[in-house]
Amino acid sequence: MPKPLTVAVLAGAALLTRRALRRRVRASPLWPLPALDPPISGRPRSRALRLRVAARETVADGVVQLRLEGRDLPRWEPGAHIDLVLPSGLVRQYSLCGDPADTSSYTVATRLVEDGRGGSREVHEQVRVGAELEVRGPRNRFPLVEAPAYVFVAGGIGITPVLPMLRALPEGVNWRLLYAGRTRESMPFLDELAEFDAGRVTVVSGLRPELDAQLRELPEGAVVYCCGPEGLMAAVAERFPDVRLERFAPQAPLGGNAAFEVELRRSGRTLTVPADSTVLAAVRAELPNTLYSCEQGFCGTCQQRVLEGEVEHRDELLTDAERADSMLICVSRARSERLVLDL
Repeated sequence: MPKPLTVAVLAGAALLTRRALRRRVRASPLWPLPALDPPISGRPRSRALRLRVAARETVADGVVQLRLEGRDLPRWEPGAHIDLVLPSGLVRQYSLCGDPADTSSYTVATRLVEDGRGGSREVHEQVRVGAELEVRGPRNRFPLVEAPAYVFVAGGIGITPVLPMLRALPEGVNWRLLYAGRTRESMPFLDELAEFDAGRVTVVSGLRPELDAQLRELPEGAVVYCCGPEGLMAAVAERFPDVRLERFAPQAPLGGNAAFEVELRRSGRTLTVPADSTVLAAVRAELPNTLYSCEQGFCGTCQQRVLEGEVEHRDELLTDAERADSMLICVSRARSERLVLDL
């Protein structure tokens, strides 16, 4: 019969072994395989700020401008935008249209989109002076590059990233602006544009501008910038393939969608993503706590590491380096028949 001391030692050793195994499995669910790197889902792309709405002004029909105040705010350059976290949790992106030298406030403007997904309506109906909002950024995927000449095309609220660019242009540089809108009453910042040389600014309201007539004989070496409705940007891109575009809605895919499989390596599950759905929807059906926000490929909340497979990137956020091993699962899809995610 075993001695009591031997039994106690063996029992203690077994208990310690079980605890060690639990810790090891928690660290790597696929143990004894090597532990995977920590997942990147939901990691903020920049530190969040809490800013107070110091001023709210209607600057055109259906357009509200907000001034968000803080202290020692990160500096930004023309073309930059911020992520605005609305009271409901929705995240929307807005171009900065104030003074880049002002480190005490950010200024944005948003147009009410009646048939949108709710973000602009929330800004117009719920965000008031005194409210505190979370802000992420600024980030800039629409920078003003050095060039001998510039041509800017803005449609409606698309003037917001362009206005700081005009203010920042070197003295004596050749530039032109074509600004179009449904009506003059719906076009913000016309008063500010009146301060520039009238010979450089063309304002067109009503029907879509005749681009061929308005953009004839571009200055030599001119860089073309465009921000506005998708139809306007597509028309400008057709005429000027090297145009620099700023869009806040995902670009329509060139071809149709196809179904594909996604393996969730950490969870040991394989999912089918239908042609009419998204990776995000398929993943959240299995892992409902998967983080997401904008669902348009802009905020980065749903970024996931890709372990295997070829991705068709449809986002407007990730850098080339980030796209090498990750994707935004709200909009991007597979080029291959199968993707493996670190989930």
